[in-house]
Amino acid sequence: MKLVSFNAFRTIGIPGVTYIKPDHMFKEIEVIKDADILLFPETWQVPTLVYGLKKAIFPNVETMLLGENKIEMTRVLQAITPQHVPYTEILASTEQNIIDILETFPFPFVAKEAKNSMGQGVFLIESEAQFRSYAEQNNALYVQEYLPNDGKDLRVCVIGDQIHAAYWRVGAEGAFLHNVAKGGEICNDFIPDDALDLVLSVAKSLSINHAGFDVIVSNGNYYILEFNVLFGNQGLRNEKTTVSEAIYQYILSQFVPPYPTAPAPGKIIS
Repeated sequence: MKLVSFNAFRTIGIPGVTYIKPDHMFKEIEVIKDADILLFPETWQVPTLVYGLKKAIFPNVETMLLGENKIEMTRVLQAITPQHVPYTEILASTEQNIIDILETFPFPFVAKEAKNSMGQGVFLIESEAQFRSYAEQNNALYVQEYLPNDGKDLRVCVIGDQIHAAYWRVGAEGAFLHNVAKGGEICNDFIPDDALDLVLSVAKSLSINHAGFDVIVSNGNYYILEFNVLFGNQGLRNEKTTVSEAIYQYILSQFVPPYPTAPAPGKIIS
């Protein structure tokens, strides 16, 4: 099986991988055409690889395209599981829409940027001045209700068609964000099975095969806040199977080469 990776870090430990820098895609186009599966392309590469060259990619096209934009992600989640999505308004950044949101949402509420991760671009809005400052910087107003919680959220990592790991991210006392990148701590105790069932059901419904889902518990209900395609590995260090091993086993289960192959040492095309 011939594997090409566009992200060396994400595919460390996968045997037989040839690494190509994304910017060198057209220089190495023949190698890419000859590959069986292309791993971790950047979003801008996906249309060319999938629709132009008809190549199989991992993560798959559904994961890549839905994971790129939080607004589109939220719209899809609203369509398939509205009871597990915070109340959300997505509007153009106009004066009338700003006024409407301020009349609709009590303080505090949450405003987000469409493309960001690791806690970046997520704001707790506690005043009109804060919201207008956010609105000046964003063409789209992406606003959600603030959900009271006990200071933590659940990160559920899906690889292939299975849950690879799940853990709580516990924020510092009084902190709005729970992300590890923002100082959150990891806890592996008392992971609720029904939350895992929810995430796996949503992932399968959307054909998501590599993502870290963020779930919050509020008033006895589970809410999916978002999912990140390139999730962090800080909470995965104690897992028996590494992420790269899980990816490789999933790829093997999905792709059967026409003849037996033996893993070859990976190589890099600079």
